[in-house]
Amino acid sequence: MLANKLAFVTGAGSGIGRATCIAFCREGAKVIACDKNAKSALETLNLLSEPESHLGLEVDVSERESVTKALQAGLKKYSKPANVVVNCAGITRDDFLLKMDPVKFQETINVNLTGTYNVVKEACTILVEEGEPGSIITVGSIIGQMGNIGQANYAASKAGVEALTKSVAKELGMFRIRCNSVIPGFIDTPMTHSVPDQVKKMFLKLIPLARFGEPQEVAEVIAFLASDRSSYINGTSVKVSGGV
Repeated sequence: MLANKLAFVTGAGSGIGRATCIAFCREGAKVIACDKNAKSALETLNLLSEPESHLGLEVDVSERESVTKALQAGLKKYSKPANVVVNCAGITRDDFLLKMDPVKFQETINVNLTGTYNVVKEACTILVEEGEPGSIITVGSIIGQMGNIGQANYAASKAGVEALTKSVAKELGMFRIRCNSVIPGFIDTPMTHSVPDQVKKMFLKLIPLARFGEPQEVAEVIAFLASDRSSYINGTSVKVSGGV
């Protein structure tokens, strides 16, 4: 499904990002696995078949120069730009609004929203310059649509990601670059492992399928949006939430 695709995946060291890299490799894509934790990125690389044909990089998405350097490294290795870009990098810095200091708020925005902007802008700039089509996939969150206690910063950042996605789709469609967002619900990832059990029980009651999702279930949707099978899907948000 993804033969001849070169995929640039952030947050590739764990969770949805790692599952996406594995799904992409299975479907025939070459993968540039990026994570702020270089060791985790390399661990993901070693889970892929023929790891030497892929690339693992340390990338801080909140720093534009780091993103640019990584994209150029991919361009140099493969002699073509990444034509699939997946923004999985994200953090939480939870606290109640009245207790949340500005640092926690800004860190979350820097990684989740500004980080997505950095990756999308730099990757699309190269695609337009090279005259190549592409598929950009961002990762929002059901929290960005619903809001949540103790996550004003996270909710704001993910709502911003979804709005950014729709705007990018309108601007870059003329260049044959599609941009869509997946909206995971409560997925069993390292990010959610620190959530208190009573909160998990509360969320479970909201899910018609009565279970939490698995990273690979989100990755399958991302793989579809990355492929030419979704060639007329643009500016869309796809919920992967078990029915929330």
